[in-house]
Amino acid sequence: MGTRRYVSRVFCQQASVVKILSRNITAAANPQTNLDFLEGRPHKQHPGVSHLKTLRLPEEFLTAACSIIDKAQVTQLPDRTLKLTNFLWSRKRAVEDSTLRQKALVLENKLWEKAAEKAGNVDKHLLGERIQREVISELRRTFYRWTPLKYNEELGVVYMASRMAGGYAAVRRALNEIKKRDPTFAPQSLLDFGSGLGTVAWASHSYWADTLKEIVCVDSSGPMNILAERLLKGDDEHAPSHIKHVYFRQFLPVSPKVQFDLVTSAYTLSEIPNIKEREEAVFTLWRKTSSYLLLVENGTKEGHQILMEARDTLLQKKEKTVYDTRPASVFAPCSHEKTCPKLALTPAVPCNFHQMYMPLYGHNSLIEKFSYLILTREPPSEAKSDRAVEWSRLIASPQARTRHVHCRMCCPDGQLKHVVVTARKHGRDVYRCARNSEWGDQLPLIPDVDDNDMIQNDSE
Repeated sequence: MGTRRYVSRVFCQQASVVKILSRNITAAANPQTNLDFLEGRPHKQHPGVSHLKTLRLPEEFLTAACSIIDKAQVTQLPDRTLKLTNFLWSRKRAVEDSTLRQKALVLENKLWEKAAEKAGNVDKHLLGERIQREVISELRRTFYRWTPLKYNEELGVVYMASRMAGGYAAVRRALNEIKKRDPTFAPQSLLDFGSGLGTVAWASHSYWADTLKEIVCVDSSGPMNILAERLLKGDDEHAPSHIKHVYFRQFLPVSPKVQFDLVTSAYTLSEIPNIKEREEAVFTLWRKTSSYLLLVENGTKEGHQILMEARDTLLQKKEKTVYDTRPASVFAPCSHEKTCPKLALTPAVPCNFHQMYMPLYGHNSLIEKFSYLILTREPPSEAKSDRAVEWSRLIASPQARTRHVHCRMCCPDGQLKHVVVTARKHGRDVYRCARNSEWGDQLPLIPDVDDNDMIQNDSE
């Protein structure tokens, strides 16, 4: 009996030695495990984490909104709220005039050819009118009819009930990317284009209340500006504003030399009718940016493509007159400045993210799905986000399994990759980080992995 115990003990000791040696070999084979990319933080709070827990509106913001909605007594508010939400989510870009003209010309030629094939004398004037009506009818049937939204006070209240909490959550989550990766950034001025109900002012105040000395909210709708100011005062016109130094305008500041530390535009570019005007708006916002420019849109194909238009505009096109020579660099969420690989997928898939939030009414949390883009004046080599290793963006929720994690990422080389992360192949730290990450976070790029661990150009 004693001999058996002795033999089993020897085997256990040998097994322990083998495990230790295998760990040392794995660490030597994976030099990335020796890098201090954790910066002294626990795995649950590694530098790539930017997701937030379920967000709630600030208490003063929520109380004021409920007071305004109750006083407004909008008829059929639940139905109108749902209808507006669905309308905004399914909203597409307006069809360009050149596209319409080209399509109309093709249709008209086909109809004239069909008419010419038929025998008989026909009044060309009447035939032309009939063809014109058929062309217009076909264009209306096949093309999206874009109409501008004009917010009066009543529609503003409906928007407040339907979109305010979700919009706040998306902006707060996007701003957290800057706060987390650039903790030294302390903006003193902010410009919000298309400010609506002032959600950006509240979200930015939650991070930089001590440093923000000027917040300029620009919205072409006078009633929306009035509602935003009522929200700041707790729906009491005689009360002081909960956030100081907030100024409302219906037009952007005229001088091109006036810059702001942080410039934002949330769910606004999609309200601009054509690509030329969107480009002009993006250039104007960039001229007024001294540090960071944040753009947020719906997490749909349209929203993503609008942001990619803006990205290409600032990275590839040049203004006629340049007031600040520092070029634009992508800060987030892209880990590269190449063409978005999701645009090349068939069918096209939007690059979007999600944030849990509590709505104005109800006790169940909801999900806000959004796309965002942050550009900075800092060059890539000097960007504050630069660290010892390259980081990839998780574009889907990691799937944790026994001793491995499936991660779908957009990588610095401009490729979508499906990586199976294991402690043996990629190191314990990378593996633990993967298990503690969520959709939208960043992970260290894993170089030199086997074919069994990676699927390039993943279309899922």
